[in-house]
Amino acid sequence: MKLLTYEVDGRRKIGIWNREETWLYPLDSFGIEYRTMEEVIEGISESEIQLLNHMAKKDPDMVRGAAPVGEARILAPILSPGQDVICLGINYMAHAEESARYKKEDFGGERPYAVYFSKRVNRCVATGEGIPAHASLVDSLDYEAELAVIIGKDAFGVSKEDARKYVFGYSVVNDVSARNVQSRHKQWYFGKSLDGFFPMGPCIVTAEEIPYPPRLTIRSYVNGELRQDSSTELLIFDIDHVISELSQGMTLKAGTIISMGTPAGVGMGFNPPRFLKAGDQVLCEIEHIGKIVNPIV
Repeated sequence: MKLLTYEVDGRRKIGIWNREETWLYPLDSFGIEYRTMEEVIEGISESEIQLLNHMAKKDPDMVRGAAPVGEARILAPILSPGQDVICLGINYMAHAEESARYKKEDFGGERPYAVYFSKRVNRCVATGEGIPAHASLVDSLDYEAELAVIIGKDAFGVSKEDARKYVFGYSVVNDVSARNVQSRHKQWYFGKSLDGFFPMGPCIVTAEEIPYPPRLTIRSYVNGELRQDSSTELLIFDIDHVISELSQGMTLKAGTIISMGTPAGVGMGFNPPRFLKAGDQVLCEIEHIGKIVNPIV
């Protein structure tokens, strides 16, 4: 099932797409009362998930409050994360190589440990919404299509074998990055965390919809030109590893977003680099989840 946050006639709703993805069905029309996606993630029961999967097959004239997709404004599924997003750096081998070239560093092809960093996200950007260029601060704005994993229940001391039980679902994100700010400060937090630097959506696909582990095509386009074209099967450190490793020393709270890293093809990977500018349009998509499209403003 695909869960969305959206607005119709100025009213915010949590709902699902019908199977054809042409109509939106609000959860409250089925007697399921959650005000935010975070409440859904923390509280939804297996029986409610089964009900929603069943109702997604119904015709819209059988669902009270059903709205055509064209009459709704799709918002980011999680509007304001309760804590910083956990991100993985250089988690595809080809991206590790292009990153080393950009930084003029030697790369021996070995990645014994995962690279983690956090990203401040005050508000997630919806598909169709602008990504601010921050031109007074940023001269090397970059895109990074990534698979987001959303944790469904508090996780601590989880084994690799049990990690999948803690996955609520998946979404598409763009880990927008200011490369000059990253380089200047010798770390990634500031250059990754400017306002508007986390487009997310268009939905959350619940875990039972996608065979595990997810082996999904991931792509990005800039102004219609294919830039990234890879598969989540090529992650160096997979979901099982990440959830297990992190949870050995910290509790991953329900609703935690983990952004799994980006494949090769980002702007800094070209020679010369091909960074974003105002007026560009970036599309990030992942098979079976959907796509987000954002202009640079």
